[in-house]
Amino acid sequence: MTTVTGAGTGSEPGAGPEGAGPEGAGAEEPRTANALIGALVAGERPPRPSALTTSLAFGWRAVLRIKHVPEQLFDVTAFPVMLVLMYTYLFGGALAGSTGAYLQYLLPGIMVTSVVMITMYTGMAVNTDIAKGVLDRFRSLPVWRPSVMVGYLLGDMLRYVLASVMMLAIGLVMGYRPHGGAGGVIGGVALLLLFSFCFSWLWTMFGLLLRTEKAVIAVSMAVIFPLTFLSNVFVEPRTMPGWLQAFVNNSPLTHLCSAVRGLTEGGTPSAHIAWTLGWSALFVLVFGPVTMRLYARK
Repeated sequence: MTTVTGAGTGSEPGAGPEGAGPEGAGAEEPRTANALIGALVAGERPPRPSALTTSLAFGWRAVLRIKHVPEQLFDVTAFPVMLVLMYTYLFGGALAGSTGAYLQYLLPGIMVTSVVMITMYTGMAVNTDIAKGVLDRFRSLPVWRPSVMVGYLLGDMLRYVLASVMMLAIGLVMGYRPHGGAGGVIGGVALLLLFSFCFSWLWTMFGLLLRTEKAVIAVSMAVIFPLTFLSNVFVEPRTMPGWLQAFVNNSPLTHLCSAVRGLTEGGTPSAHIAWTLGWSALFVLVFGPVTMRLYARK
């Protein structure tokens, strides 16, 4: 009888130093779980990570995909080099009298074309994650809702930087000389990256809206090719028919190319920069909300 009383008062596992073992640690779990349940019942929630933190985390995920599938970088390495070489040596003599003179005009424009064309891969990445069910998991996370889409765009910024560097490197080897110096080149590339980030919201919308990756590619090509070629990337608009000049002179890529050319040449194309910033803001204001609405309803 005494033994039973003593066991009940002080000899139980966890009551003294002997109870500090695994059984004693396990006794804390119900109390922790109960405290968490009580906090949730009271309406308290653990603090959510900031919008910047979650956006950078999803952006880093996009970068890691490039690390595991490095052949994705073909379109930002070999493809830009092929474009510069082909257009310079095929059309340089006919359009500008010499390949060197044409390269000075072509390189900023072809850099814009290369970077803008690879923005469509953002929509393909979104559509692929939808098909694999990854986006369903992301939607269940307690994070800032747009950070998932912003992460896709931030991850692709690395691709845009690599494409720009490759274009400038091959251009310098071929004889391109930016008279605006390092400051003009950095300013032109920064403007190009800003425009590409904003323009990519169009492709995130297509990635959510269309059913298959092939459909995303087909629709993206139908949009990007006329937009890039119907501009002043390759030739001056004054050589075009009047009805076509009206479209080309007001194209967002024409303003972007003129702004990048002006900055790399050491000028201050204020009007073209303003138009480019206006187009960038318009893309975000129009396609950003549409993208998030599709993402919420997907």
